[in-house]
Amino acid sequence: MRRRFFLPACAALLASSLVTSGAASAWPDQPIRLIVPYTPAGGPDMIARFVSERLAARLGQPVVVENLPGASGNIGSQAVARAKPDGNTIMSQVNTLVMNPSLYKNLPYDPVADFAPIGLTAWGSLVLVAHPSQAPNSLADFIAAAKAAPRKINYGSPGVGTPHHLSMALVETETGIELVHIPYKGSAGAVQDLLGGQIPYMFLPVHVAATYIKSGKLKALAIGSPRRHPLLPEVPTLIEQGLKDADVDMWYGLFAPKDTPEEIVARLDKELVGILDSDEAREAFGKQGLTPATSTSVELAVIVQRDRERWADVIAKRGIKAE
Repeated sequence: MRRRFFLPACAALLASSLVTSGAASAWPDQPIRLIVPYTPAGGPDMIARFVSERLAARLGQPVVVENLPGASGNIGSQAVARAKPDGNTIMSQVNTLVMNPSLYKNLPYDPVADFAPIGLTAWGSLVLVAHPSQAPNSLADFIAAAKAAPRKINYGSPGVGTPHHLSMALVETETGIELVHIPYKGSAGAVQDLLGGQIPYMFLPVHVAATYIKSGKLKALAIGSPRRHPLLPEVPTLIEQGLKDADVDMWYGLFAPKDTPEEIVARLDKELVGILDSDEAREAFGKQGLTPATSTSVELAVIVQRDRERWADVIAKRGIKAE
């Protein structure tokens, strides 16, 4: 009896494998949607538009960028998680993807289980800045001032749960200081008030902050990257200044729905490496303060899992909840 059931099962499995393999070998046979779960002009959108044009030429099919913003990226991410895993829907994301599960209850997708990582696309750096009216000129000065006045010093961010917010929350966790978070609805208002002195401190993307720092409108206290940044080589890192685990770089990457055939993921990763490993990419990304990066799908999966756990720990310790 076992043998009689075994043979049909093997036949069914083989047939299924052939269908999957055939579908993967025929891909791509239609336009590909590249979902950006955020508004235009941000890092994930810029990367998607750079990649889409060049990926289309390599695959022989249009790659159409579609912005689906809302709920800190959750609306677009959910759409991709629920999409058919045939390689015709992919997503451009930033590390907000792994922060959201700890901020939102009943999230309709899992950033680890519901996506197939394709590969990294870029790294972005943040810098801790202060308004020139503030006395601290170093991270040590800032920490000392905060310890002398618990919950008296404000800092701004583009909103609750943004990388800018959680980077400062990590600094609080690492140093034991207590600050007051002033969340804004987007970067523009926060930067305007920072330059005007209404808020004294903030983490900003390096390319946004560099011009203001060099003109004396802001002063830099620390770079959030593992190494000093070429735009601000004189500014020491958080790690150099004693915060050994304070790497707050933002990663960017491409993802597909889970169960997307491995052959398709591998092909996308191969083409992505070819696109990003170029002077053209370095120049275009550099203007946005980003550094092109590549990885295997497995390497990106490791980064996703690691950062999900790391930021979940910070969010839990600081008691952060999405608004």
